[in-house]
Order: sequence, then structure tokens, then C-alpha cells
Amino acid sequence: MELRVLRYFVEAAREESMTNAAVKLHVTQPTLSKQIKELEEELGQKLFVRGNYHIRLTPEGEILYKRALDILELADLTALEFASMNDFNGGDIHLGCAESDGVTLLAKAARQLQTEYKNLHFHLYSGNAETVCERLDKGLLDFAVVVQNVDLSRYKYLDLHVADTWGLIMRKDSPMVSKEYIAIEELTEIPLIVSRQGTTNEMPEWLQKNYDRLNIVATYDLIFNASILVKEGLGYALGLDKLVNTSAESILCFRPIVPLISSPLRLLWRKEQRFSKAAALYLDKIKEMCI
Repeated sequence: MELRVLRYFVEAAREESMTNAAVKLHVTQPTLSKQIKELEEELGQKLFVRGNYHIRLTPEGEILYKRALDILELADLTALEFASMNDFNGGDIHLGCAESDGVTLLAKAARQLQTEYKNLHFHLYSGNAETVCERLDKGLLDFAVVVQNVDLSRYKYLDLHVADTWGLIMRKDSPMVSKEYIAIEELTEIPLIVSRQGTTNEMPEWLQKNYDRLNIVATYDLIFNASILVKEGLGYALGLDKLVNTSAESILCFRPIVPLISSPLRLLWRKEQRFSKAAALYLDKIKEMCI
């Protein structure tokens, strides 16, 4: 299975047309069709359902499409890494980041390195612990930044000495706004908007144990979208502090939960990781700032 043929396959899947894909790839349509046919024979599976005007992926083709995207991304990352080995003056660093104000530390480290290496580029992938760790495991990221509890036995990690506080994002005209803190037991009495990961490690332990008692009216992946639901009066968003605008001009505010619950920020990398020079320099810079 050649990378070139995988690129042909991915382009055909995106365009849903052999003709259009051939134009983008600068090959003839018969050449492209022949390469796809040979790929199907190699794998022993039909990858496309062919119609009069369009093609679409079969279930087997869907599986290959997802794998091919990862394979091609990893191949491109490897090529870039080797290209930067000679006369190093920069490179690419790929970070998977949870939503956290603690990412400010990572940004400061990046800025300091860029004053020395002008061609240093940072690529951020935002997501929860599950999604960023999945990409880290596949070798698509150099580092993952998580605030949730994960199985640390699988990784090497650095505590960033930053912690986020759990609480409620609410409207300033909410009945609960007069309270400086929200007792955790009170969360069972209000409509809640929670992370889609819900009962997994992202949610504080007390809430996991009492999940069935909660009145969950909506779930979210990114807290900004959850804050819009709060603005519209749908409920109270359970999340971390400093991620949503709660300034004097905003109609939203944040109230921490008591007993106080905080989640530490950690930088993870694979145990067998072989860093590019750019990634190694970045890790050294972060360690220096965490001393």
C-alpha cells in the first residue's frame, strides 16, 4: 500500500468523483480509477459504490478513509521532522490542549522560543482528554495537555503547577448569583449543562457518584458553546474557571463549588517518544519555567 495511492484514495473520497479528483491530483481519470481498483484488489474489499455521477464510500471504505488520514498526517509530520534536522532554525510542534487558562504558560514558553528560532511553528489541537490522548497515542501530537485524570502509567508527564477550579457559569440575574460559593449538594437542585464526557474522569468524583441525581438538560464539548446556552437561560454550566468572559460587561458570572474542587494541569508525552529537536527544546523551556 503506497502513500501515493492512499492520497489518491483520500482525494477521490473527498470529491466523491473520480473525474474531479483526477483534475486536482493532475492525473488522468483512467489512471486514478486503475490505482483505486488495484488498491481494492490489494485489500480484498470494495471501497466505493459507483453511480452515474458520483461515488461514495462503502463501510469498508469509511474505515480506510479514517486510517488513511492518520497515516498520511503521520507521514507528512515525519518528512517535516527530517527536513528540519539539517541547519536547525525552527520546526513544528504539535500540541493537543484541553480548555484551560493554564495554557497561558505554554503560550509564554512558545513565545520565548520564537524569539530565538523565528521559524518555529506551533499547531494546536483542542479537545478533551480522550481525544487529545488518542492523537498522542497515534503519534500525531508531540504533547497532550490535560486537566482530567488519565492513566498516567501510559505516559511520561510534567506537572505544570497550575490548577483549574470547578464551578458554575450562570447569568447575573440568576437566583444563585448572591452566593459567593455554591455547595456541591445544591447542584442536584438546578438544571445543569455538563461536559459530554459526563460520568468519566473529567467530572469531579462526587458528581460521578451522584450523577443519577443531577438534572442534566444539555451536554457540551467546548465551554464557549455551553456559555451561549447559559445566556439563553437553559441552565447552569458546570465547568472550569477563567474560560468564559465574566467581566463587568458580560451577563455571565462564575461561582466556585465548595468544598473546592480543582484539576491540575499536566503535560503528557508517550514513554517511547523520540522528540524532534523543536519538541525537545520546547519541553526544556517548559521545565525551566516550572522550576
